[in-house]
Amino acid sequence: MLNAGDTIGLSLMSFTSLGLSPVLTSSLVRLGYREPTPVQASAIPAVLTGGDVIARAQTGTGKTAAFGLPIVERLFVTNRRAPTPRAPRALVLVPTRELAVQVHRALATYGAGVNLRCLAIFGGAGMTGQVEGLRRGVDLVVATPGRLIDHLQRRTIDLSRVEVLTLDEADRMLDMGFLPALRRVLREVPSARQTLLFSATISADVTRLAGEFTRQPTHIDVSGATVTPTVSHRMQAVAEGGKSDALARVLSDATGDRALVFCKTKRRSDRVGEQLLRAGIRAAVIHGNKTQGARTRALDDFKRGRVTVLVATDIAARGLDIAELPLVVNYDLPLAAADYVHRVGRTGRAGRTGRAVSLVSAAERHLLKGIQAMVSTPLEEVRARRASAIA
Repeated sequence: MLNAGDTIGLSLMSFTSLGLSPVLTSSLVRLGYREPTPVQASAIPAVLTGGDVIARAQTGTGKTAAFGLPIVERLFVTNRRAPTPRAPRALVLVPTRELAVQVHRALATYGAGVNLRCLAIFGGAGMTGQVEGLRRGVDLVVATPGRLIDHLQRRTIDLSRVEVLTLDEADRMLDMGFLPALRRVLREVPSARQTLLFSATISADVTRLAGEFTRQPTHIDVSGATVTPTVSHRMQAVAEGGKSDALARVLSDATGDRALVFCKTKRRSDRVGEQLLRAGIRAAVIHGNKTQGARTRALDDFKRGRVTVLVATDIAARGLDIAELPLVVNYDLPLAAADYVHRVGRTGRAGRTGRAVSLVSAAERHLLKGIQAMVSTPLEEVRARRASAIA
């Protein structure tokens, strides 16, 4: 197994030294990539060998490039073939629509210099455009499991030529109940393929999934070299009915910086968003009941600074790639400690510092022990101060 200690020195390497072709490395220079991150330095050479890889790495550590660049290298630089209608040669599975859009955008950018044909297929969008894109022929598909099954049932996609299968954020796909869909995909792809599995946590369920999908994989663990140490973790004890006031205090201390606020339910997210708007705070809400168009607009407004606070549920916010996000607020603590890691992984990315503030009611305090075990720095408890309430 490769671990964090093995990869620290590798971060000083160039992408060329990892085995990538000049056509790719020159594109990376134009994109502003200078040195590989630890997960890239470990995973890229391992993927290029053609063997299966299981990597533990958090969002924000550069994992999309860690699997995306060697896929482009293998399929479209060293072994270029014209795409076959409906039959991609590489498949990346992701848990959410937002992550599908982001991974597709990244892979299409990496493959632009070699005329990569890349298509994202996910729910909440029309089938017609996706069917037409598949019919024209694509090299690589990024898909959510549910919509991929829809295409399999309609026979609008053929997975019999897949050479590389990637499961991104495998732990979240299991949490969301996608195991039956993943097993259906497993029956459709060739047994003689390369499988890449990336996950922020390697639970017993993920280990069992890896046993079904991979053969003699190389294990990579860079969890100790992630950006989490650049995040300060604070918690504030509040009464359940006092969370709105506490959120107002936290946001006022942020002095206009953008903040991502996590709530435990869609209804609660809507209520918090409405409270923020009534208080004159530019806020938007995303959750599973929002249309894809509404979610995309809200995220775009947040990224462009048209709104300063984005309120979200775990599922909707999974995989969000937001540059320079200084603050994450846990309005409600997650029931699973691993979800805390995913939430705070939105801030403190790429070596930047960030803050994670959790508003903890008495009924939630039992969740703190598991969370503390997942992070590398202590959760500092801060005292409340008075502030104007969010009406």
